[in-house]
Amino acid sequence: MRLAEKPTPSLRWRLSWQLSLVIVAVVAAVIFGLCVWAATVMSPNIAMEETVGSAIAGAAVRNSQGLLELQETPELRALKDQNISLWYVVAATDGALVSYGTIPPPYAGLAHLVYLFDDADIRGSSATNEIATIDSAETAVGEVRILFGGVADKGSPVFALLTRAYPIYVSLLAVALPAISLAVPRIVSRALARVSDVAESAAQIEPRRHGVRLPVVGIPTEVAPLVTAFNGTLDRLESQARKRQRFLIDAAHELRTPIAIMQTRIDGMLEGQERKRLLDDVARLADTAEQLLDFERNDQAIDLDGTVDLVAIAHTAVADIAPLAIAAGYQISFHSDVEKLERQGNAPALARAVSNLIRNAIDHCGGRGEIAVSVSANGAVAVADQGPGIPAEQQELVFEPFYRMTPKSQGAGLGLSLVKQIVSNHGGRVLMQSDGEGTTVTIAL
Repeated sequence: MRLAEKPTPSLRWRLSWQLSLVIVAVVAAVIFGLCVWAATVMSPNIAMEETVGSAIAGAAVRNSQGLLELQETPELRALKDQNISLWYVVAATDGALVSYGTIPPPYAGLAHLVYLFDDADIRGSSATNEIATIDSAETAVGEVRILFGGVADKGSPVFALLTRAYPIYVSLLAVALPAISLAVPRIVSRALARVSDVAESAAQIEPRRHGVRLPVVGIPTEVAPLVTAFNGTLDRLESQARKRQRFLIDAAHELRTPIAIMQTRIDGMLEGQERKRLLDDVARLADTAEQLLDFERNDQAIDLDGTVDLVAIAHTAVADIAPLAIAAGYQISFHSDVEKLERQGNAPALARAVSNLIRNAIDHCGGRGEIAVSVSANGAVAVADQGPGIPAEQQELVFEPFYRMTPKSQGAGLGLSLVKQIVSNHGGRVLMQSDGEGTTVTIAL
């Protein structure tokens, strides 16, 4: 059981999402790096500011005398239990104070001034290594200012900064991601534009259009070796094709001489059935050599720019082959919807194509019926016979070189193949309709 073929990955899509991922990673690394750097210059207490402020804000109340107090809420109790070195001074904006823990002496003198500060980072005193922070918090009794310390080794300053800075970097990413998703694919597409041009050029290469090569100018350095290697492969293939064509043409030419000698010697034989059979065999051999020569010559023919008259070509072919068709027992006719029908192409090649269709009908219809050749106004030349027809499963195969419907079929199996080759060179199609009452082969240009 064959495994299903995986779809070919898109280089444009792969580069786009990988570059986008790299850019996003760089942006994230920059944000993280800035937070790490900020953690080295800001107070280590920043990691606990939110925790301390939240616990105190939830505990602040005024007693019946209007004095500021802190209730022992579960959150505040947990804060004290988890931080045994914690100390703080909470001051209302009216100067009322509440304190907890052992306040370092250098900071004790600041207690009555805490309410004047909105935010402060206090450190570097020669009298103590303690780091203190002043922060503000909104409570049920109004705004309070909190001086605290003893928690410098708690929490992660980097994580705290990331948490606080999320409006900045989320906004940055919200702007950057759409820009990246739009800009990167466009940049990659522009960079690969020449690769797409090369692909289009490769798709237009035809076996009979020699000398065509893929462009290398403007191709990315990483892709250029592949293009160069492909052009080298085309050079080698064309060299081998020319050698093969030269060999077949030379072989077909060389066959003419021994065939002519054989025919001369057979002509000198006494009349009889054996002489007739030998003459038929030599004629068939000569026809095969000529068809092979035509096949290779047409394979090399590239001059298709001439103006040809399809009516004249078809009429001439019928006139030339009519004696042969009549001698074989057929009726042959010609009809055209127009007096003249011009197309671009190679006149000798198209004449061979029409002649081969007529000869094919002569060879395979058993010497009975009519062979009708017609030209329509839309540029189609049709050859219809009244032979036994061609089975549907063989209608495509008969256009293959050297294919015969039966081993004893006359001809070399090159006639219809040559027709298809000539018509393909002219950008046309060969159509076939066949049943038990006959076959019609149409050249549509």
